[in-house]
Amino acid sequence: MRYLEVRELLGRLREESSDEDEKAKLLMAMDAVAFITETGQAYEFEDYRQGEEEDAPPVVIASFDTRPEAESWLKAHPHPPDGAHLLIAGEYHRVAYFPEQGIRRLPPAPALEFYLQYMEEEGLPPPVASFDTVEQARAWVDSQPEPPRQVLILINGEPHLVAYHYRVNVRAIYPMSLAAKAAPAPADEPAD
Repeated sequence: MRYLEVRELLGRLREESSDEDEKAKLLMAMDAVAFITETGQAYEFEDYRQGEEEDAPPVVIASFDTRPEAESWLKAHPHPPDGAHLLIAGEYHRVAYFPEQGIRRLPPAPALEFYLQYMEEEGLPPPVASFDTVEQARAWVDSQPEPPRQVLILINGEPHLVAYHYRVNVRAIYPMSLAAKAAPAPADEPAD
């Protein structure tokens, strides 16, 4: 991506605008582009954009086996990345950081459930493989020399998403049935 050209376009749009609020928003976008390049995050941003183009699962910035490990990381982090997703025992959580109040939290985040629901609504791709057990599927996933960002497999006839979280080098298998957790209860049925 040519970041200088993007900044020039945003600058031209800002100069042409007569709305002060719009000018402020365009300046913020220009600053965001500058931040990406000046902090050496251009490659990370390109990876993020590639994931967006491929409809990859939501990006995670860290992965922990246990909640105490994640809490320890959060407590030790000098500036927790507020709003970022991370995995705890394979489940999505969001970093919540309010420095003025000294609050640091890791609440569960339904990002994966909404992503799986979106996949179902768009129509699932054909499965690339079928397995009788989770163990067989895990062995297949782990044997892939270059893991795909996401593919569909069947385990015991049920669809599962295989996802590669590239920033943390984690290969995951998620049952598509998690999408039901994101879906609102039908109008004639009470919610749990």
